[in-house]
Amino acid sequence: MAGCLGAYETVAGSSDEEEPITIGILTPDPNSDFIGRSIEHGVELAVDQLNDADGILGREIETVVGDTNGSPLEARRQYDRLVLEEGADVTIGMFASEALEGIIDKIAEQETVHITAGSATSAVSRLVHERYADYKYHFRAGPVNDVTLGQVQLDFLDEMGPEIGWDSVALLAEDYAWNDGVWETYEENLPTDTTDVTMWDRYSPSTNDFSEIYDEVAESGADAAYISTAHTGTDAILDWATAEREFAFGGIHVPMQLPEYYGMVGGACRYGVGYASATATSEMTEYTRPFVNDYEEFHDGSTPVYTGYIAYDAVNLFAEAVERAESLDSDRLVDELEETEHTGTTGTIEFYDRNHPHAHDVVYGEDNVHPVFFQWREDDTGRGVQETIWPHEQATTEYVDPGWL
Repeated sequence: MAGCLGAYETVAGSSDEEEPITIGILTPDPNSDFIGRSIEHGVELAVDQLNDADGILGREIETVVGDTNGSPLEARRQYDRLVLEEGADVTIGMFASEALEGIIDKIAEQETVHITAGSATSAVSRLVHERYADYKYHFRAGPVNDVTLGQVQLDFLDEMGPEIGWDSVALLAEDYAWNDGVWETYEENLPTDTTDVTMWDRYSPSTNDFSEIYDEVAESGADAAYISTAHTGTDAILDWATAEREFAFGGIHVPMQLPEYYGMVGGACRYGVGYASATATSEMTEYTRPFVNDYEEFHDGSTPVYTGYIAYDAVNLFAEAVERAESLDSDRLVDELEETEHTGTTGTIEFYDRNHPHAHDVVYGEDNVHPVFFQWREDDTGRGVQETIWPHEQATTEYVDPGWL
């Protein structure tokens, strides 16, 4: 009997070590929404590659998906399910700022590392800074937060505005929480010596007709409508292009980041200028193009949007932290993640330290993560291509004005 018990204890002890490491994916509508689908697919590709290379600490990795539906309430439900019922060792993802803010207290309560790969709200990183002991388990692999998003837009205008003839802009931003930091950055820094602002408008998120707004933009004399939009982006681009408005169009336009967007809007985004953490034509690092190729092969030819790059990087930097810590203990992982210097698909990822106002957010800069601006163009075959125009060292073409200007 004693021998049998000893054998049982040996088996039980070893089986615990061999249990899979579970990654919980928090993502909106992955079966229908390209943002959510790219988060899930980016994680799955990274996990598949890691499992082919003996997993993490020699253990297989499995994934479980929680569809947040972009809702704070559903995000909380799914977070509880993944961590408490599915036993997730880490959670990765989140897109809607309101949804991320809705689970930040649960992340603190469960003391389980979460790596954001989509949401831009700086509210959570301020919490990490202000109440580090409670909220230190949150990290953002990307995108840059809302305040830094505003700074990236200013950097583009400062360097490229005079070059492309955007001496004045009309600032437009849909009135969602993710735009709060962007707008605050604009208010604190604009106008500048290179850029005049002819119009300020945080328009209603229910807007589906931009005719009156664009009339005001034209009357203001702006060279370009400089927009920050996610949910209302398609109406915004269609109303601009169809009417051939007498100003350029660009800024943060989340739908325009979708590689298939040109065909989806019948080419209406041609000449539109957009922002992205990476594109299929960019070479942010030596890993960007190989990732795109692997992603397309792994997912039947579909091309990633920005959340796919970031989610893929998030898995790999998590895996490196676990290997260095030789543990899944959350506090030890926090220590290791704070020391991260991971060259991924979007740049070299490091995190701001606890003393920074945006603690545990990804560092923005030329030597770290530095997003690009692209312009939708049409190639000789009539296919739409996202051609990078800034920074100059990443540029694949030069900016051109819309054909009707």
